[in-house]
Amino acid sequence: EQLVVSGGGLGQAGGSLRLSCAASERAYSTYALGWLRQAPGKERELVASIARTYDQAYYADSVKGRFTISRDDAKKTVLLQMNNLKPEDTATYYCNPVYEAVLNHPLAGSWGQGTQVTVSP
Repeated sequence: EQLVVSGGGLGQAGGSLRLSCAASERAYSTYALGWLRQAPGKERELVASIARTYDQAYYADSVKGRFTISRDDAKKTVLLQMNNLKPEDTATYYCNPVYEAVLNHPLAGSWGQGTQVTVSP
């Protein structure tokens, strides 16, 4: 399975950034997908995920109301729109499969490189 992330970069507090996760056909048709992030010295955190076969998404309390996750079935891509950014959103973001029935439970393993998001005050 292949998950390729893009987007991210440098943003300002209150601004917006968008991340994209392009999945192989097998990965996209097999897994619900989500976004994990890891800041230096902190544990990896699942910030958002979206179901594959039903209309539901999960958001961590820290991003609820600011981040939106969506799927583009035609492009086999999962997007994370990040609005009203905060400096505490600074982290490396990873695209990661999650359990379809338990959207806040990511699958273990390494699923690809992440992308750095840095938010300045």
